[in-house]
Amino acid sequence: MILSLNPNAPDRRLLDEGRRTRAMTWIMAIMLFLTVLAGALGLGMFAATGQLDRELSGRLTVQIVEPVASLRDAQAAAMVRELGRLPAVARVREVDRAHLAELLRPWLGDAGLDPDLPMPAMIDVEVRGSDVAAVEQAARRIAPGVRLDRHAQWLSPVRSFMSTMSWLAVSLMLLIAGATAAVVLLAARAGLDTHRDTIEVLHMLGSTDVQIARLFQRRIAFDTLLGGLAGTVAALVLVWFLQGRLSAVGSEMLGGVALQRHDWFLLLLLPLSFALLATIAARIAVLRNLGRRL
Repeated sequence: MILSLNPNAPDRRLLDEGRRTRAMTWIMAIMLFLTVLAGALGLGMFAATGQLDRELSGRLTVQIVEPVASLRDAQAAAMVRELGRLPAVARVREVDRAHLAELLRPWLGDAGLDPDLPMPAMIDVEVRGSDVAAVEQAARRIAPGVRLDRHAQWLSPVRSFMSTMSWLAVSLMLLIAGATAAVVLLAARAGLDTHRDTIEVLHMLGSTDVQIARLFQRRIAFDTLLGGLAGTVAALVLVWFLQGRLSAVGSEMLGGVALQRHDWFLLLLLPLSFALLATIAARIAVLRNLGRRL
């Protein structure tokens, strides 16, 4: 094996290019594959949680439960008219009865279309900002017996789950990064043990610990970057495929998990970040081990 400390030399490597190098490349490919998947999950969940907060923070449903149809219709019309005049209300509309019947069809069948079936009037209200309490008070003044449902309140378990998944993905990324650093440390120490005699010769020729460490960190950085790019490409292809399947479902909530352009850019930075992490870890490990031997 040719060894050289000349930066212009064609071969500036110290570690073998045999099975150990191939194993290191495969390990880094797997690490980056898992990291990119976890990162995509975290970014998608953070985006979906933010979209859910924006859409539900000022949304509420007013239910007018009145068995007398004429009185119910009069209260619903008054509710739409009065709430529409409030400055805090951006949009108010009564949900169509036919639409409600379609929603109830899985449970009631065609009986939901019976005009004699008492069905509450549903009014969808969208509030500007966070002044939901004032709108609720106005609704109760118009019809004291109304039921008010905040969308954010009854979807809070869903939001809590999405937030938990987001931070779980971040934790997985940190764990994988720590495992990657540990693998690099083990690889650097194994390389030092393998090339113990060669390192002693280099020391006798005047080579410094920093120069020797550069040989190791260059090899490890190259293996990490090569394997990381392969793992990242495979993971991005899988993420793109899954995102297409989510879009085909047609769910508005699942559609919010889709990655944006800047999210893809952040995922592409992961192999560079891991290569930098591996370089720093290899340098620290080699310098510490060489310092102990002197």
